Amino acid sequence: MAKNSRNNPGNKNVWLLGGSSLFNDVGSEMITPLLPFYVATLGGGGAALGLLGGLREGLASLLKLLGGWLSDFTGKRRPFVFFGYAFSSIFRMLLVLANSWKSVLVFVSLERVGKLRDAPRDAIIAHSVKKRGRAFALHQALDTTGGIIGTLLVIFLFWFLGYGMKTIIIVASIISLFSMVPLFFVKDPKTKKLKENLWQGVKHLDGRLKYFIFASAVFAFAHFGLYLFLILRAQQITGSIVLSMALYAIFSLSYAVFAVPFGKLSDKIGRKTVLFLGYILFLVAIAGFIVAFNLIYLILMFVVYGLVYAIVQSNQKAYAADLAGKMKGTALGLYSAVVGIVTIPAGLIAGMLWDQNPTTMFYYIFVIGLVSLVLLYFVKEGKEYRK
Repeated sequence: MAKNSRNNPGNKNVWLLGGSSLFNDVGSEMITPLLPFYVATLGGGGAALGLLGGLREGLASLLKLLGGWLSDFTGKRRPFVFFGYAFSSIFRMLLVLANSWKSVLVFVSLERVGKLRDAPRDAIIAHSVKKRGRAFALHQALDTTGGIIGTLLVIFLFWFLGYGMKTIIIVASIISLFSMVPLFFVKDPKTKKLKENLWQGVKHLDGRLKYFIFASAVFAFAHFGLYLFLILRAQQITGSIVLSMALYAIFSLSYAVFAVPFGKLSDKIGRKTVLFLGYILFLVAIAGFIVAFNLIYLILMFVVYGLVYAIVQSNQKAYAADLAGKMKGTALGLYSAVVGIVTIPAGLIAGMLWDQNPTTMFYYIFVIGLVSLVLLYFVKEGKEYRK
């Protein structure tokens, strides 16, 4: 792929899909930093928040696998991406109807069904370019830039203009609808239709890919929707909702700034080496949150945790795509499904530990992160998969 190749059809797909994610995440991340407080105002505690974090990441995971396989089976990917963004926008707006923390769980879970789009979207990226580390990181950077804009917008609307939470949810949902516009210009890469059924497709995936997914799932047990708890932890220490939102914006900024450099680095030196660094930094971040007691510590740890996301999120997808062979939709769907399902019990367990003592939860997460680091060491990286 040539430099400055935005006119290249494959690279243009990455930018267009990134644009869709940007608009979607402006809306999504206007709501995310409000969720811990929205749940609290409706009577939910730590267990409710943990369950929300798990469901938000995991309930739609089987649909991600189904979406990935269907995109391989039909040879069409863009329709599933379009449907996913539209579905999410609609149910995001319905959050304003919530009158209890349980109804928040229902609407958030339905909104996440739109994540059906993820595997087909990632398959378009994987089939469009050769330098997948850079491409996935670029997409993630645009996605996270939308998150930064969304977080800053919610601070402005909530703090300076005094808008209520439900009004902000409506504004966020309207912005999310613009995510569908760039999709009209995305070109579906021509690929052969998959002849195997879903079970056969999963069965024929490479064994190294399956082990990598297992290692990633263990890491996800520690890395679930943890940022929801970090926002709440920041509010406990600073005593300010607005400061905790600002710290979340710092996390997103760190994530966006470093995603592309680490994606390029993984293209050069290998995914495993870069991911190993990400897992180690995760342990550093968790240890930091255990001892954090003032704003300076929190700023530093939110920056470090943003680095973890920048290293891990896109490079794990790129690694899975490298090991997928021709069945990239199925492979990326399986990766998303397994990792996502794990976040449901992970969030619930973490929430129960949080209710006992936040420090206990962080110690538990640190141990799980350490185990995942050991498992990653035994992942086999073959140069033939770095395409």
